[in-house]
Amino acid sequence: MPSRRLFEELRGATLESRLEELGVLRSFSRPRVSNDNPYSESLFRPVKYRPDYSRKPFASKDQACQWVAAFVDWYNHQHRSSWIKFEMPIQRHNGDAIEVCRQRAVVYEEARQHHPRRWSRSTRCWCQPAEVWINQLPDELNEPGPLPLVQAA
Repeated sequence: MPSRRLFEELRGATLESRLEELGVLRSFSRPRVSNDNPYSESLFRPVKYRPDYSRKPFASKDQACQWVAAFVDWYNHQHRSSWIKFEMPIQRHNGDAIEVCRQRAVVYEEARQHHPRRWSRSTRCWCQPAEVWINQLPDELNEPGPLPLVQAA
């Protein structure tokens, strides 16, 4: 009877081989690489908690690709991220989020003026963060620019 360790190695090798067949590259945990662990793992929760996420394996690679394409469209154009003050990534990418947040701050302040007892402190800060990072570059390498959108593989 084969040892448990040998069985686990065979099972692991089979999985690695299968992933290579599907074109899945293994992670080397490189910093600031957009297709590596932190970026990929940050999407696990939004993916798994989508109501249309299949609890069963996809019937085909094409079906999986169609679902991912629909997810990416939803994530970029409908999903409101708490990291960027509940704006959609496309708004942040296009530079529209600053004006939306400015208008939101005005509405909150007007509501506070009309109903001061509803607020024990000041209203929420609606300022957009200047930068959003998973792995921040050293200062000399930072270059301002739009945030990248999630892209389907």
